[in-house]
Amino acid sequence: MTQTKRLLKLALLSGLLLGRQNSKAQALVPQVLKTDSTVAGVDHSYPNEASGEFTPGKGFDLVRTKAGSLNISLYTMVRYLNQLPGQQTWQDHLGRDHDLTGRNDIYWHRSMIWFSGFLLTPKLRYTATVWTIFPTQQTLVYGNLQYRFNKYLTIGAGVLPNMSVRSMQGPFPFYLSTDRTMGEESLRAGFTNGVRATGEPLKNFYYTLFVGDNLSILGVQASRLTRFLSSGVGLMWMPTTGEYGPRGGLVDFEVHDKVSTRFGANYTHCRDNRFNNVGQPSPDNTQIRLTDGVLFFETGALADGVTVQEANYDMVTVDAGFKYKGLNVQAEMYNRYLTKIDADGPLPLSSIHDIGYSLQVSQMVVPKVLALYAIHSYFFDQFKRHPWEIGGGADIYPMKSRSWRLNAQVHYVYKSSAGGTFGLYNAGQTGTTITVGTDVLL
Repeated sequence: MTQTKRLLKLALLSGLLLGRQNSKAQALVPQVLKTDSTVAGVDHSYPNEASGEFTPGKGFDLVRTKAGSLNISLYTMVRYLNQLPGQQTWQDHLGRDHDLTGRNDIYWHRSMIWFSGFLLTPKLRYTATVWTIFPTQQTLVYGNLQYRFNKYLTIGAGVLPNMSVRSMQGPFPFYLSTDRTMGEESLRAGFTNGVRATGEPLKNFYYTLFVGDNLSILGVQASRLTRFLSSGVGLMWMPTTGEYGPRGGLVDFEVHDKVSTRFGANYTHCRDNRFNNVGQPSPDNTQIRLTDGVLFFETGALADGVTVQEANYDMVTVDAGFKYKGLNVQAEMYNRYLTKIDADGPLPLSSIHDIGYSLQVSQMVVPKVLALYAIHSYFFDQFKRHPWEIGGGADIYPMKSRSWRLNAQVHYVYKSSAGGTFGLYNAGQTGTTITVGTDVLL
């Protein structure tokens, strides 16, 4: 009888412990499957929003006290990429032949883990990010701090985006596909260390001012930086509903019953450098490409045997879009100048001016389940090569949430102006690209 009582007490104690652990586990379950909020938790009156790659998901609240908080959030993506034809030869704007081998691979492409929250006051926000790109074998840990004085002014410092195109201002990862279009990717600036100010001086009107180290800090050591800084300004106006969906992302997943509109303009300036010796053909700075896909600072890019050491980069873009009853139309125009080019030899031109646009249209066919879309980009470039792309795809949301998406896309590209193993494009490619992937944001 005594042994039976002991067993009953043990069972009761185990049940209480399991129940307590279960309640703790439930408290850690992210709410992204129940709501489409993508802003990190704790105090939602001061959301920890930086820009796309720097803004955590809803995540898991691990610590929440008056003195501070800690949230962990995750983004990850795996995809298949097939660039056709497998082998081809293309010519740059100087008529030189380049061999191209298209990719045909499956990659756990990208993972990001955000550690975020507030310190001492909800107005002081921090984000530390573990970022890895498997195709390029790169892993970084970076972050930023932000202090919100009021709705008119938030000051932030750390790794942040140059204000060059719309996709650098927050939509990530809510693109139509799993990456940017050729139009967005070809001319944009990158991410760097810097300081920025943002705010809402007028109702539904937002500004961003930014000063950074260069166009892209990736792969560039501090000892190689020059004394020139990048600078930029971004303006955004959402006059009708005052919002454009979570992160300002593409696809009208929320199916707006009133027309939601967004207009934007951006300007970025930088006197950028190749950041390594002229005697080395491959530059450390791989951010700027010509519209034939060749790296601007690569030896021979503009003339055989001549290397560009430094140049001015100026980029102006305007964008406009609307969402209504599942339809989303987004257009953007690009205007890039490369001037005051400093090289170690004579060049056939003193400046480069490229103009382009991109158009992205999507429709929710089955609300919160299936979206179909089309993309198009075109360039009126200095070299009159006129790169362009056209394609389309489908997004499937198995859990009726933006948090998990399946994507398939087919597009045709002519003389691709974008390149690298990070995105969907191979410099100089003319042909079809097929991509199938899935991504998760928690």
